[in-house]
Amino acid sequence: MSRKNALENSASVLARPDLGAIAPGPARAFSETVGDSASAEALERLRRAAQDLKNAENAKALAKAIKAIQLQDYQTAEKVALKLLAKDDRLGLAWHIVGIAREKTSDFASSLQAYEAALALLPDHGPVAGDLGRLAYRMDLPDLAAQFFAHYCQARPDDIEGANNLACALRELNRESEAIDVLKVAINAHPTSALLWNTLGTVLCNMSDAAGSMVFFDEALRLDPAFGKAWHNRAFARLDLGDAEGALADCDEALKRPTSSHDISVMRFARAMILLSLGRLAEGWEAYEERFSPEMIDAPLFQIPGTRWSGQDLKGKSLMLVTEQGLGDEVMFANMLEDILKAIGPTGSLTLAVERRLITLFQRSYPTIEVTRHQTTGYAGRNYRSVPEIEDWSRFDYWAAIGDFLAPLRGSIDAFPTRPHYVQADPDRVAYWKGELAKVSAKPKVGLLWKSLKLSAERGRQFSPFETWRQVLQTPGVTFVNLQYGDCEEEIAFAKAEFGVDIWQPPGIDLKKDLDDVTALCSAVDQIIGFSNATANLAGAAGAPLWLLTAPTIWTRLGTHRYPWYPQARVFSPTDFSDWEPVMTEVAQALTERFPG
Repeated sequence: MSRKNALENSASVLARPDLGAIAPGPARAFSETVGDSASAEALERLRRAAQDLKNAENAKALAKAIKAIQLQDYQTAEKVALKLLAKDDRLGLAWHIVGIAREKTSDFASSLQAYEAALALLPDHGPVAGDLGRLAYRMDLPDLAAQFFAHYCQARPDDIEGANNLACALRELNRESEAIDVLKVAINAHPTSALLWNTLGTVLCNMSDAAGSMVFFDEALRLDPAFGKAWHNRAFARLDLGDAEGALADCDEALKRPTSSHDISVMRFARAMILLSLGRLAEGWEAYEERFSPEMIDAPLFQIPGTRWSGQDLKGKSLMLVTEQGLGDEVMFANMLEDILKAIGPTGSLTLAVERRLITLFQRSYPTIEVTRHQTTGYAGRNYRSVPEIEDWSRFDYWAAIGDFLAPLRGSIDAFPTRPHYVQADPDRVAYWKGELAKVSAKPKVGLLWKSLKLSAERGRQFSPFETWRQVLQTPGVTFVNLQYGDCEEEIAFAKAEFGVDIWQPPGIDLKKDLDDVTALCSAVDQIIGFSNATANLAGAAGAPLWLLTAPTIWTRLGTHRYPWYPQARVFSPTDFSDWEPVMTEVAQALTERFPG
């Protein structure tokens, strides 16, 4: 793919109008790209290039723009550069300055375009390719970032920054072996670089080797005890190894050594996740507010008028409640709806904005609530959440994000209700699916969930390879039903060819889109086994019999050995992400006991 085509593809990603459910920023920062388009070194390089221009007037104007960037006056810098480009649109240095100025003001889409113009015009491609790569990486476009970082490395083959950044992008693409090859060469040339050792540790974490990653994080910290990101990353290696207290200690050390406001925000959010995983809910929910920090690039920016609720008495009031984060979290946090309705009372009113696929389910489950849809729009690298179908906002006393109620309503494990369900599947569709399942066989029906559509490089390690399901799928006396949304043809064919097991595909249902019917299907099977994805949360909320495969220290377990959100759920956890066989053996034995045949 050419840089031009890659840029066009990235622009289409930025411009799409409805991104659906947006997850919160990751708890794990991992190693990030390094370098800064407006660093002292970068600006000095620009000054030297400007001084070499034959046109003294242009050189003087560029010096003014560079000085403005140094003073963080990005508006002036852009204005001066654009004035030059109006006279000569082939002035590469001016395009580079426009790119920097727009990047620093979070106008990412047009910043990419300006950098691309500079890359085509400047003889020294390296710095611009590096800036382009970092921006693409920040915008969660790792494929584009890898292309630009590779270009940078060609121009500067012995550069630590380039090797680190290319390895980061390759890691995010799950191309770990290539990332390791890049880092091996770089570490051989620069054995005292704590940055490279730290990034190597993150690659091993990606490969589910937390114990191995600790060796490299320890080496990074030996070389540079003040390296905050290495402390941060070691915290999550400890968490993967089941040492939540050690993880918290390392996270606190990381927070003593941030290098930017972005670092602070990511580390604070990470600390919130660790506190929740320890069951320290009051502290954890307070820290969880960091998810709304502007420094969290994935944080939804609410475009909602009116007064945001901040603890006021809601009795008799009118409240607009907007769900947040990913679809699974929307369903999970709805655990609080009955409590919120009770706080409002019969003389108040509640309007709920959910992902559009959930509207029918929530309308049935809560007939006294006005249910509408929210919309999440991506623009210039940020996510904006609104409620487009509300015309009269004056009728609301307050609005709130649903997570605003976590601290007051779920401040302890005892505050979690034990009711069997809090959404109501369509009884007619449950009956329909029970009938269809009965036609397949007389055996108990076991629904399967084995992956998520959002398998980022970091998250992927929390899902077992499909091959490890052999013991479970070869359990006699049951019929397996596919509940997994997305493209599953390869895994279903693999189960047939390698395990000798047919996984029944329910006809006439889109397992990704038809969420109301999916909830009914989940309520019709005898058992569900799988990882926590959107469907698992729907099943749990509807009270379906659910066995969840989760990390032992995942924050949603809130320091317990169960899953407080869904009291009927049974939890199975591996002790090591690199070895799923023991826990799958445990699940297979439990399934045999559940359905002895």
